[in-house]
Amino acid sequence: MNAFSAPKGTYDLLPPNSAEFLAVREALAAPLLRAGYGYVETPGFEHAELFARGVGESTDIVSKEMYTLSTRGGTELALRPEGTASVLRAALQGSLHRGALPVKLWYSGSYYRYERPQAGRYRHFSQVGAEALGAEDPALDAELLILADDAYRSLGLRGFRLLLNSLGDRECRPVYRAALQDFLRQLDLDEDTRHRIDINPLRVLDDKRESVREQLAGAPLVGDYLCESCKTYHEQVRELVRAAGVTFEDDPRLVRGLDYYTRTTFEFVHDGLGSQSAIGGGGRYDGLSEMIGGPALPSVGWALGVDRTVLALRKEDVELDLSTTPRVFAVPLGDEARRVLFGVVTALRREGIAADFAYGGKGLKNAMKSANRSGAAVALVLGERDLAEGLVQLKDLATGEQSPVPLDRVATALRGKVG
Repeated sequence: MNAFSAPKGTYDLLPPNSAEFLAVREALAAPLLRAGYGYVETPGFEHAELFARGVGESTDIVSKEMYTLSTRGGTELALRPEGTASVLRAALQGSLHRGALPVKLWYSGSYYRYERPQAGRYRHFSQVGAEALGAEDPALDAELLILADDAYRSLGLRGFRLLLNSLGDRECRPVYRAALQDFLRQLDLDEDTRHRIDINPLRVLDDKRESVREQLAGAPLVGDYLCESCKTYHEQVRELVRAAGVTFEDDPRLVRGLDYYTRTTFEFVHDGLGSQSAIGGGGRYDGLSEMIGGPALPSVGWALGVDRTVLALRKEDVELDLSTTPRVFAVPLGDEARRVLFGVVTALRREGIAADFAYGGKGLKNAMKSANRSGAAVALVLGERDLAEGLVQLKDLATGEQSPVPLDRVATALRGKVG
């Protein structure tokens, strides 16, 4: 038994499963690259106060789930539990907001929350995210919704649903907040939940406990309190998304789990995942920049879970094209053949042909077993006699057919075989 194992609630990505996760990350990012989003990477930890201000002290993420640590100098840091606050902090620090707006950024990385481990919920998880900073435009909200939908469909995922809502803005939400607080104070709730009513009552609507959800059946809906400006904005988002052929469901009770959302809020869910059905989500956060000490900077974004997307694909039995195996496997027989064939493999790789090599001085029989196990389509076998004649044997591993090819024509011959 190993002396150490991965910490509880975390996982290692190892071949061959790691190829599936990598393919999902690349597919989720591909539509963003086509839409002009630039890559951003932030530290794995930030000042804890950034998340307390941005995500919200009343959220479970900050109050219960954040990993914190103190430096020798007494600075309190936190492993990042989400990506938006970090990306916005980086954009402000780098003065990106002083240039052309909107600033469109995407990112990919690991995030950390101290949660009860279960299927689809880990203490270390992977996301691909996108943020569009500095513009209040329904077309930008719609763009991100469409890009996420395109990303999921490009993977072959079909059994997901898009839930859509509006949370209003600083003009109309206070009226709704007061009405909601009046309703919640009449319910039979525990002390922690009642405390949350005063800080951020919308968080109570996100409570997953059945005993609480039953009491929320008659709660006032934010849609009934939207001002005309928010109603118009939300309808424009809906029209643009619908015109793009993206199906969605209006969910008047959708609030998400973070304090910074305003107006557009949405969630992608997959019913095959049980209670942890969300595979991605996001929304508009027009006041977040000011919350963390920056200027007014209306923005919108999302984060799509790589882990949960992989689980959803497996639920639908979707097999991705994981073309990571070498197309060519080189088998040298003898020291001089080994030197020459290693050079051939290096040249093939530089020309874009995936190739592997029989390392460890294996004999022909064991080397051919390795070639078959590798999943390669073709084996290159070079012995002393072939070497003297300037040839290499090209063997089709599927049919067993073998033919000699001049050493200086290997790449040309292989293109016809493996592309």
